[in-house]
Amino acid sequence: MRHGKKFNHLGRKTAHRKSMLANMACSLIEHKRINTTVAKAKALKQFVEPMITKSKEDTTHNRRIVFAKLRQKDAVTELFRDVAAKIGDRPGGYTRIIKMGNRLGDNADMAMIELVDYNEIYSPGKPAKKKNTRRGSKKAEAVAPAATEENASNEEE
Repeated sequence: MRHGKKFNHLGRKTAHRKSMLANMACSLIEHKRINTTVAKAKALKQFVEPMITKSKEDTTHNRRIVFAKLRQKDAVTELFRDVAAKIGDRPGGYTRIIKMGNRLGDNADMAMIELVDYNEIYSPGKPAKKKNTRRGSKKAEAVAPAATEENASNEEE
């Protein structure tokens, strides 16, 4: 019986699954976004987010833990140096999965998984929120005619 076993085996043996997830995590850290199937993207999200959390605190112990999972020195260095600096204030949710339709050959559900802070389309510097209230509309109407009167008097001179 498989009671309490929640992770997706992805149709692979343990060693193959761990190697595949480590390689995909290294590619995600290097390229900031990768295309894969939805099932692999969900498994990768569970695999990589705890490592990104560990990278926030740059200690030898955390580097060794992450290196034991990733097994690529360059990826660990980039994770602790570049990615951790960019996501330092974020409390979680470091990755985003965007579904992209079906693959042409076998009709598998495809998705793009990306690091959230590296996408400028969704977060281009976070502009200030515009405050909208119903009370403010009367004040805006009162100011607008006064401004037009001033412009009209300036044009006459």
